[in-house]
Amino acid sequence: MPALKENIDQIKSYCNSLTAFSRYKTREVSIGNLKLGGKNPIRIQSMTTTDTMDTLATVEQSIRMIEAGCELVRITAPSKKEAENLRNIRNELHKKGYFTPLVADIHFTPNAAEIAARIVEKVRVNPGNYVDKKKFQEIEYTDVTYNAELDRIREKFTPLVKICKEHGTAMRIGTNHGSLSDRIMSRYGDTPLGMVESAMEFLRICEDESYHNIVLSMKASNPQVMAQAYRLLVNKMEAEGMNYPLHLGVTEAGDGEDGRIKSAVGIGALLEDGLGDTIRVSLTEEPEEEIPVAYQLAERYKTRSNHAEIAPIENPPFHPFEYEKRHTNECQNIGNHNVPAVVADLAHLSEIKPANFFGFGYNYSVPLDKWNIADQAADYVFVGDNNIDFEIPGTLRVITNYQTWKQTGKGYPFMDFQTYLEREKLHSALNFVEINAQNISEQMLQGIKNKTNAVLVLTTENNHGMPEQRRFFFALKQLGIELPIIIKRSYSNTSDEEFRIYSATDIGALLLDGYGDGLWLKGEGIAQKFILSTAFGILQATRTRISKTEYISCPSCGRTLFDLQETTAKIRKVTNHLKGVKIGIMGCIVNGPGEMADADYGYVGSGPGKITLYKEKEVVRRSIPTEEAVDALIDLIKEYGDWVEPKDVA
Repeated sequence: MPALKENIDQIKSYCNSLTAFSRYKTREVSIGNLKLGGKNPIRIQSMTTTDTMDTLATVEQSIRMIEAGCELVRITAPSKKEAENLRNIRNELHKKGYFTPLVADIHFTPNAAEIAARIVEKVRVNPGNYVDKKKFQEIEYTDVTYNAELDRIREKFTPLVKICKEHGTAMRIGTNHGSLSDRIMSRYGDTPLGMVESAMEFLRICEDESYHNIVLSMKASNPQVMAQAYRLLVNKMEAEGMNYPLHLGVTEAGDGEDGRIKSAVGIGALLEDGLGDTIRVSLTEEPEEEIPVAYQLAERYKTRSNHAEIAPIENPPFHPFEYEKRHTNECQNIGNHNVPAVVADLAHLSEIKPANFFGFGYNYSVPLDKWNIADQAADYVFVGDNNIDFEIPGTLRVITNYQTWKQTGKGYPFMDFQTYLEREKLHSALNFVEINAQNISEQMLQGIKNKTNAVLVLTTENNHGMPEQRRFFFALKQLGIELPIIIKRSYSNTSDEEFRIYSATDIGALLLDGYGDGLWLKGEGIAQKFILSTAFGILQATRTRISKTEYISCPSCGRTLFDLQETTAKIRKVTNHLKGVKIGIMGCIVNGPGEMADADYGYVGSGPGKITLYKEKEVVRRSIPTEEAVDALIDLIKEYGDWVEPKDVA
């Protein structure tokens, strides 16, 4: 690619460079004996799920987390008594030889925060809940009345700031997308800008008090909103001469595969651009299970700055703070308004049989002599030079190497860029053209500018592959080339878990910004079924192609009013066939109604043994006994017409 001078418009600026990796330089803060930000490593943290008043259980769980690699242990303190008990927890940990800094998680209770700030090394406050209101009310504010509210917040918040400053206690100002106050919502709406302004209001109060031992977070259950909010936060801080460290996390990510992929998409998109000083992966699992995932995310960037050079680009033509889908031509069922296509790869096989298709969503029934097609089924299969001598499903299309296609005329041809430019014999409708993001010139691209019968298959061997591929999308935009692009990534020497995390980061980051009309994943030694599930999981997490039920499930903490893991599994079991339905499963009322406002239905703990059900933001049933609540949820889904019987989905 041509080397152009990089000149990122200040309006779009949020990182050091979009092509050359380096960690974004933030202020160093002290959390007890732990240094965070600046030149320090990316720190890993998690949160206990025990009752904070159960000192022994909280200490034992904290030790398991610390021994798994947790560098900051967060503990909920919803009231004064829990805040006071943090002293007992801290003392017991010290007696056992554990001096990992503790963080008190505060939402609604200023006096609990003021107690905790004298005991532990850090407090977390949520601007949307802390001395602010969240009742889903639209309020008309004049500048005078809005500023009066800010004065009230300053009066309530300043005592905590002074205590933290006096005791050397750090603070995280943690905005959650789902708990923006009515005041913020009324002025800025349910937007990344609203999230940023919510934090900046509190941050300015801290600055006025000359208190700077601060970490910031912009969490959302939607990775796209989360990534945009963090980028905008950095942009706004730069404009005001600030550089506070960032705590990264996708909140309410869920469990299992979904939780890991969603976290990797959101957190990874920011890490790729050098943002992030500490990570918490929020899974509906035991907290020590979060630590390895966070380490896998952070580990990739220790040596990333050694990557092969990527040519800079002048004024990158994209919108980092809002989503804009790249406009492309339609080529068969790829591009334009089609959902991203999924390509399966069987070219490594010496012979292809019907059973080989079972791993990517197609199962052949011998008695019925028909194919059963799953919701998560590949759209194309690359067979290389293999011949398929049996009837394949009508929804599946075959890609073959160019020379084989030329001889047989079957399927669609796959070729390199030079072959496409030079050959006279091409498929009239669709040709797959592999193109490496690094080894292509502007002159070569001009040769395809007016083509309409090609889909580009974009590859990279760069260790910093996502930005190299993103830079290619920038170049196409500047040249006015609208050919569809399938993003192809190949991985070797990775475990299943690493394959999932790396591919979700590399491809998910592009999809979040509207780039890509399909994906093609290859993993050496990785089962085809695992690859396919990962591909559809990435599309689900980026909300570019919905193929299953989505669960917005919190990771549990000491405020949780029921067993989240057990309940989530129970709800999954009876609803996982409801393609496209979003269900929020929240352990308590703190973030529940707001965080799952994006969901179609909500299941929220509202008291011991009691559940409240929501339809979007509205309460529809209160105080349902836990043992009846799952059935009541099904009844609610039926009432609104979103229920189908499992047998009707097969």
